[in-house]
Amino acid sequence: MQLNKLKISEAAKGLREGKFSCEDLMKDCLAEISLKNKDLNAYIFVDEKMALAEAKEMDKRLEKGEDLGHLMGIPCAMKDIFNTKGVRTTCCSPMLKDFVPPYDAEVVKRLRNAGMVMIGKTNMDEFACGSSTEHSCFGVTKNPYDVSCVAGGSSGGSAAAVASDMCIYATGTDTGGSIRQPASLCGVVGMKVTYGRVSRSGVTALASSWDTIGHFAKSVEDAAIVLNVTAGKDAKDSTTPDIEVPDYTSFLGKGIKGLKIGIPKEYFGEGIDSEVSDKVMEVVVKLEKEGAKVVEVSLPMTKYAIAAYYVSMPAELSANLERYDGIRYGKKPVGSAPKDLVDYYFAARGEGFGSEIKRRIMIGTYVLSAGYYDAYYKKAQKVRTLIIQDFNKAFEQVDVLIAPVSPFPAFKIGELADDPLAMYMADSLTLPVSAAGVPSLAVPAGMSKSGLPIGLQIIAPQFEEGRCFTVGDVVEKVQAE
Repeated sequence: MQLNKLKISEAAKGLREGKFSCEDLMKDCLAEISLKNKDLNAYIFVDEKMALAEAKEMDKRLEKGEDLGHLMGIPCAMKDIFNTKGVRTTCCSPMLKDFVPPYDAEVVKRLRNAGMVMIGKTNMDEFACGSSTEHSCFGVTKNPYDVSCVAGGSSGGSAAAVASDMCIYATGTDTGGSIRQPASLCGVVGMKVTYGRVSRSGVTALASSWDTIGHFAKSVEDAAIVLNVTAGKDAKDSTTPDIEVPDYTSFLGKGIKGLKIGIPKEYFGEGIDSEVSDKVMEVVVKLEKEGAKVVEVSLPMTKYAIAAYYVSMPAELSANLERYDGIRYGKKPVGSAPKDLVDYYFAARGEGFGSEIKRRIMIGTYVLSAGYYDAYYKKAQKVRTLIIQDFNKAFEQVDVLIAPVSPFPAFKIGELADDPLAMYMADSLTLPVSAAGVPSLAVPAGMSKSGLPIGLQIIAPQFEEGRCFTVGDVVEKVQAE
């Protein structure tokens, strides 16, 4: 048996029963990386020596009878946007190519305290800006199901690593769909939490009012196990409310008899691949047979989500990346000496930022400039409030919503590279959820005729991640039958 193919729950059980060691588990993951990563480019950095040393340390602690929980000794891949003490964190940007953080992000700290063993850092779109992991200074991550296709983005490396069994689970971030979309395209489970449910401290900011911290797993149960560790109040992140963290695994196995599932009609209309909508509805029919009541609902503001996001997000990105000037933060320019400070900024940022980052900075700076703030950013925020109201009204009628994640399966590498607007449309079904700040769980819904994964998302009210797990658990079971 290849241990790297195990789920968290299976690996944890095997370790405690002495069937294998943490070192054995890590060695199988590293062997798979050696075999596959040169083709997939999911990892940008792997420290075998460090990973094996940490695994051996966990073995010693387990032998002494110490038990830190399900994640103890389980290999994890870390998206390269999380600060990792003493381990390079680049955000896949030339601007940060030599940055080694002096501390761990809060999520990394919590995972380490639970016994996590880190394999390495995974590929991503530069500063998490993208839907395909094509905007990385380390090259594109390829889809494990078809290497001519993208793995999605921005957390494409993490999704591909889990899908190809090069780790047991992985971290990610979701600002506009960056966990759910690659999870859908790679056929794994992806958890996008309520805004503020998991601390953002020590995670490089993209758009501060949109960013959420989540993860990828091989099952719904595994996703619940990880969230048990990462969720909760953090004094270093004022957006994390002091709301009790339940045992998310307690929401599994409950069944869905009498549960009201809403089907938002706007998510099944024009622009959605018929294969995608058909697969999602096939699952919905199965859920109906399990006792759920299916109701059509409307989210009329859905069509404005992309416009609101691509005004609001670049504005916040522009403000967040202002610190990268080559003096306080970031890469110093090479070549001839700049004439003055402005020339220095041009050189540092010209060399340090990629094309997509520059595009978004220019949009964001324009949006925030004098005379345009009210016309653009403020108006986008008002639209966002209307989107929130849409979801609130829907959740007065139903318990959860189910919809596709991506309008289409994985697309070819380079297919949308020269058309930013077409690329932005890849997030059309994930952005409204992000705007509303509600949780959403991406779960595999089947395969396309061409052999590419299709995913659905289970959307719940704020801080009701448990509902996502309850429904996701049943989705897995009906799919397996």
